[in-house]
Amino acid sequence: MPDPSPTAHDVTLCVENLRAALALHSITLPSLRVDLPSFASTYAPSAGLVALGNCNTDTAHALATALRKTAAER
Repeated sequence: MPDPSPTAHDVTLCVENLRAALALHSITLPSLRVDLPSFASTYAPSAGLVALGNCNTDTAHALATALRKTAAER
């Protein structure tokens, strides 16, 4: 049975897509990256994690506002 875990390429594309989507709202997460150590894990659900990193309160507020606005538009 094939391994369903995402590849490093899959996770890299995910990070790039998230970065681009955040940029549409003028939001930058400077530490957004592929979490490479997660690929060394023997615990399958943790393989291929995206590290969102730390952000300041202004960025967190902007992210929350963008998410609420998007949810309200549905």
